[in-house]
Amino acid sequence: MTAARILVVDDEADIRGLLKEILTEEGYDVEVAADAAQARTARAARIPDLVLLDIWMPDTDGITLLREWSATDGYDCPVVMMSGHGTVETAVEATRLGAFDFVEKPLSLTKLLRTVERSLDAGRRKRLSTRSQGAPLALPIGKGKATQALREQIHQAAPSTSPVLLIGELGSGREAYARYLHSLSTRAAKPFFMVVAAGLGAECAAALFGTEQDGRIEPGAFDQAAGGTLYLNGLEDLSMGAQKAVLGAIELQSYTRVGGRQPVPLDVRWVSSAQEDFEARAAAEPFRRDLATHLNVITLRVPPLREYAEDVPDLLRFYVDRLVDDQHLPLRRFSVAAQNRLRNYPWPGNVGELKNLVQRVLILGSGEEIRLEEIERELAVKTSVDEPLVKQDLLALPLREAREQFERAYLQQQLLLCNGKVGQLAKRVGMERTHLYRKLRALGVDFRQLGDD
Repeated sequence: MTAARILVVDDEADIRGLLKEILTEEGYDVEVAADAAQARTARAARIPDLVLLDIWMPDTDGITLLREWSATDGYDCPVVMMSGHGTVETAVEATRLGAFDFVEKPLSLTKLLRTVERSLDAGRRKRLSTRSQGAPLALPIGKGKATQALREQIHQAAPSTSPVLLIGELGSGREAYARYLHSLSTRAAKPFFMVVAAGLGAECAAALFGTEQDGRIEPGAFDQAAGGTLYLNGLEDLSMGAQKAVLGAIELQSYTRVGGRQPVPLDVRWVSSAQEDFEARAAAEPFRRDLATHLNVITLRVPPLREYAEDVPDLLRFYVDRLVDDQHLPLRRFSVAAQNRLRNYPWPGNVGELKNLVQRVLILGSGEEIRLEEIERELAVKTSVDEPLVKQDLLALPLREAREQFERAYLQQQLLLCNGKVGQLAKRVGMERTHLYRKLRALGVDFRQLGDD
């Protein structure tokens, strides 16, 4: 099984060390924090399944920290309070704020372990119940610098009503971050409605504005997102007709349903997503600059997974747990070697590709452990020399082939920067020209064609 994650918060180093040792021996994944500041950082970086929280701490006491979490945190994991000076009033207050249980120091290990098991079971049941009711997504997974920086930017942008544009590669998790932004906004209690831009053709008025006939209203996207967030997914695929319709509604701050007469106030917070060069990608139908200006008041970059590879093990565990709970797939865990291999895989399909791989090995694999050999078989068909160099899985190749592939891609890109001129290339890469000619021929790089182009 994937180990449950427990965060121990206590200002006494001896107790932190003892609890970490005991709980680790019991098979749990344990992280410790010495004060409230460390606890906040640890909990934001990596969602725990259980928190063991000391009441008396030097900077912020446990009750205050629990009150803070219960007021602002969308992810409701069990909290067990610990204290050597407990009172009935303190226990009542902790319970009122949502603490699952209260244990006294000195700790009885038997009672503590029993409380930990009960708390984790209760947390699992609550998460399953919440998911079945269509709960919003949890905090985006990851403790790497890129992920944390994006989370902080979203926290800053969320309270505003300004339009937000999420720039990122396909599969990078743009929708998840859009939903997270909505969950932190003042509109969180209202709808989050997604429109896929590719599905809006030139005749898109009914889909966006809705229809009205004989007093009967068929709601469109603007109606269904009213008061909440309208997420426009994939701006590069937005047709010119759809661009005009969206721009008109934004500038008028109202829309009229097809067949209707009265304008309806437009009350949505715009969140959009696009690939980095979406205006160039939309060259078949040029993207309107005035619409882009309206939609990208705040631009946030969603990094590709290869830029925060240190988070891959956490993402693997997250999707294993989620797929086991949601689809009742057999529980398997990734070996350390398999995790390390996947940390070094370039993930051209980003988080979407990772989720698909996890689902595939849970369905098709066997045994409790997902071993390196199984992962290598899965990745064997992924490598493509047509991918940009940064996305190629050179680790899947023998050393000689990997070196040749790298040299070929490197020299092709450098040659383009030199406008196909081998003399300039030789100076740029620090090679003698005769040797460079031989290398280009050996690698099959047609420098004459590049020069002509």
